[in-house]
Formats: sequence, C-alpha cells, structure tokens
Amino acid sequence: MTTTVSPHSALTTRAAVGLVASREISSKVRSKSFQISTAILVVLVAAGIIIANLLSSSGDATRIAAVGDAADSFVGIESVEVEAVSTVAQAEQLVLDGEVEAAVVPLVDAEPGTPAVEIIALDATPVSLVQALSIAPEVRLLQEAPVDSGLGFLIAFGFGIVFFTAAITFGGTIAQSVVEEKQTRIVEILLTAVPARALLAGKVVGNSALALGQIVLIAIAAALALMLTGQDVLLSDLGPAAVWFIVFFAVGFVLLAAMFAASASLVSRMEDTGSVLQPVMWLVMLPYFLIIFFYDNEVVVGIMSYVPFSSPVGMPTRIFLGEALWWEPYLSLALLAASAVVIVAIGARIYENSLLRTGGRVKLGEALRG
Repeated sequence: MTTTVSPHSALTTRAAVGLVASREISSKVRSKSFQISTAILVVLVAAGIIIANLLSSSGDATRIAAVGDAADSFVGIESVEVEAVSTVAQAEQLVLDGEVEAAVVPLVDAEPGTPAVEIIALDATPVSLVQALSIAPEVRLLQEAPVDSGLGFLIAFGFGIVFFTAAITFGGTIAQSVVEEKQTRIVEILLTAVPARALLAGKVVGNSALALGQIVLIAIAAALALMLTGQDVLLSDLGPAAVWFIVFFAVGFVLLAAMFAASASLVSRMEDTGSVLQPVMWLVMLPYFLIIFFYDNEVVVGIMSYVPFSSPVGMPTRIFLGEALWWEPYLSLALLAASAVVIVAIGARIYENSLLRTGGRVKLGEALRG
C-alpha cells in the first residue's frame, strides 16, 4: 500500500509534539476510568499506612529503663512500662541484654526548648517512644543495624507494585492508541499534519506526564498519611528513596513507553497486540517479581539497580536500605538515561517504518530496515 503524505504544514516539531501530548493528556484526564483508578490508588496507599499504624500501635506496652527523673517524661503514658535503674551504665546493659527496648536517661547539656532526656536504643530508633514525647529528644544508638526486614520488604514491594501498575496501565494505553489509529486508518490523516516521530514523541511525553503525575499524587498521599499518624521518623528515612524513585521512574517510563508504541505499531488489529507486547510486558514484570523474591539479597538487588529496566525499583530500594554509596544513584541514572536515548531512537525508527503498513504483522527486521 502506498500513501502520499503532504508536507507537514507550518507546525514546528516542538509544536507538533506539544499538540499530540496535550491531546493524550486531556483525553485521559477526562476519562472516568482514569479518575476513578487514580483516586482508588491514592486512597489505598493512604488507608494502608493509617491501618498499619493503628494495628502496630495496638500491641503491648513498650518496656524501657529510666534513670532518675527521666521517668517523669512518661508519667501517664499507658503504652510505656518503666523500670527504674540508678545509673546510665545499668540502663545501657539492660538494652544490650534485650530486657528492655530502650533506656531514658537525663541529658545534662540539653538545649533550651528540648527535652532534658536522651533515649538510648540498640540498633533502631524507638519510634513509639519518640512519638510519646511532645518534643522529640536526642537519640543515641549503641549499634548500627540494617533496616528491619519486614519494613524493608514493604518498601521494596511498594516501589515494585507502583512501578508495575503505572507501567502496565499507561504503556497499555499507548499501545491501544497506536493500534486503534492504524486499524481505523486515522493515522493516515494525522501524518498529513504531524510527522511520525513527532506523533510518537507526543504520545510518549503525554503519557509519561500522566504516569509521573499519578506517582507524585501517590507520594504526596503517603507522606500526608505518615505525618497524620506521627511517623515522621519513617518519613524522613523514606523521603530520599522516594525522591530517587520518582526521578528514576520519569526516565525509565520514557524508555518503556517508546517500546510499547514501537511494538504496537507492528500490528494493525487489536487482537494481535498480545503477541508483540509480550516481551515488553516481561521486562516490566521482571523487576516486580525479582524485588518480591530477592528484596533482601544484596547481590540480586545490586544487579537490579544498574540494569535499565529494573533500576527504577532496585536503586531506590538500595537507597532506603542504606546499601548504596552516594555516587551509585547518579551512575545508575546516567546508564538509564543513555539506554533510554538509544531505545527511543530505535523505537522511533520501528514506529516510523511500520505506521502506514497495514494488513499482517510487520516483521521486526523489516521495520528496522525500512
């Protein structure tokens, strides 16, 4: 089939990309399914954090050791059981022996406006004790320890499920849009006004903006829920990892979006999309399953943090667990960005060479050769 495409009017490439992107965004935002699904995701995240905090706070009282007047800070607090000791050394020994969860000792050189006590813990900040005080005291840890395994799994699982859900949802939207335009032959009309590469770029930019916006909404909901439940300590620990996750996702989704669009352009019927999208789906699903089964394996997560398709999940997880050196996120992000540039260029070639070819499935080699 031969199609004559007229010159692309007076639209610049940037204007064409912006026009297509705004069309993708407006059509999706007006969709009831998108609005409802986004609201459900935000509510589920916030509700999950609040419910988990309520369940954890309904347990037994926290047993602590207190020296002298330090015990007065916890008078009337039913969730704390105090054992009085005479010296700081005795209190520290009880913590080391595991007989108490923490110790509270007088702080002689406390600054004005801060509690005149210090909390001593073994290897993790006792969040419940800090929350029990109106003003958070200084905390001194006797040992450095990795993040609690249960909490580490929840954070890793959270990064994995958010990445998986957003990539599948918005990647599927791009693929469906491409096939529908080919099947109805609307693409022939679009290409008279917009170059093929600008059409692809607009779809990628528009859906990337939507996906990133949804991720930011989820992050804001999680932060508000943590602050509402008084989990400021966890929020401060999670904050850097969450910011890096958003940055990695913004770059990584562009890579995946180009692959979804290029793969979908190889077919002209909606029922054929499953076969061409299967390799891309596996690349999206692989990080999700790896992080679930190997979240506590430093070797596996370390490899994941540098592989472009899994680094948006692997590197933020390592940052939260404290396993990544300061320079590693920057190196991983550079590798991801370079990979995105290469894959977008290849995807654009496939998309451009396959878009006007209808009928049977276009072979990948033919699409690359043009």
